[in-house]
Amino acid sequence: MWFYVQRVLIPYEIADAAAHDRPRGNLSDLYPRWLGARELLLHHRNPYGDDIAREIQKEYYGRPLDPSRPNDPKDQQRFAYPVYVVFLLAPLVGFPFSGVQIFFHWLLIVLTGTSVWLWLRVLRWRPPFLGIAVGIALMLGCFPAVQGIKLRQLSLLVAPLLAGSVACVASGFLFCGGVLLALATIKPQLAWPLVAWLGVWAMSDWRARRRLVFGFALVMALLLAGAEIVLPGWWKMFAEAIRQYHAYTQNQSVLDVLVPWGYAGKILAAVAVFACALLLAKSRRESAGAVEFGRAIALVMALTVLVVPMCAPYNQVPLLPAVLVLVRDRKFFTSRSRLLRLGYVAGASALVWPWIASLAASAAYLFGSPALATRGWWWPGMATFVFPVLVFALMFVDVRLRASAAPRDGGAG
Repeated sequence: MWFYVQRVLIPYEIADAAAHDRPRGNLSDLYPRWLGARELLLHHRNPYGDDIAREIQKEYYGRPLDPSRPNDPKDQQRFAYPVYVVFLLAPLVGFPFSGVQIFFHWLLIVLTGTSVWLWLRVLRWRPPFLGIAVGIALMLGCFPAVQGIKLRQLSLLVAPLLAGSVACVASGFLFCGGVLLALATIKPQLAWPLVAWLGVWAMSDWRARRRLVFGFALVMALLLAGAEIVLPGWWKMFAEAIRQYHAYTQNQSVLDVLVPWGYAGKILAAVAVFACALLLAKSRRESAGAVEFGRAIALVMALTVLVVPMCAPYNQVPLLPAVLVLVRDRKFFTSRSRLLRLGYVAGASALVWPWIASLAASAAYLFGSPALATRGWWWPGMATFVFPVLVFALMFVDVRLRASAAPRDGGAG
């Protein structure tokens, strides 16, 4: 996968950009956040301002975007995060960005690999050491992770924070879990579904679980207060930045892409959220050490990827716990009806297809020609939008069937 991205996908993108006079700079998703943090903390400039946006574009794209050029990218790469993200990036603002890029590259690799181990703890699954090593290797070699690491995307920082938060909760460190959950809200779209679910879970046994809420509330209060100190009135600027972001990117969810007719995608997303809320009503009483708690969390993460208005592949990294559950519970699916077995095979095929396709493209590069390989640049992405739907559907069925069986067999499995 890494070979395919470096030798096939990126050369295709460079050639395509040159053919359409499309600018290419450092293309690092970290840069807009890093520059905004540096300018705010060191020079007291508003990171949401138009002047900062132009400076970002000079490095990100190589020049400021020109609305009169039809082939220029629509994404203006403005600073569109809660301003408190600057506190997480503060240790890096004094260093040149070239060095920050290298550090962040390896940080994301370490955190992404560690998240596999964290999710295994949440799911109460203890595979042998070799199985864990293979899982980490496959995670670091899947396209969403490779893309996110290459772009230095903060989604790959948020996903391990979410994993660490739930792992702390599952291990009994509720206050620490709340702290990490609050830090993960630097990317609200990815964090708030889990925040909502853990909030409901905590309220279901307030006396035993209130420390989770205390940790979350304390750190959120500190982040919001600190943000107001460094940039008074920031929330209005953030709201406007989000409005502009959705206007110039036309950001869509996976369902919006697959069902692009009017509000059909949003209606399906609302149905999925409602169905999960009904299904997970019983799970809110499960202890953090229960296997069913892990399954509920995995379903929430799969729902997040399905419905949030972010469909870039790197935002599919939070599917990891659901994929782990489906791999662990494979006998549960293969022993069921033919329809369910067919769905499981479809999900497994969508999972392995990017590796098969990247292997084919890499073989074409090595044993054919780079031009031949470039013509197949799109092969690994064929299942990009179908995969989250299949994972969500299988996780929903898994949790639903076990909930139905619980009164009879105690939910064993």
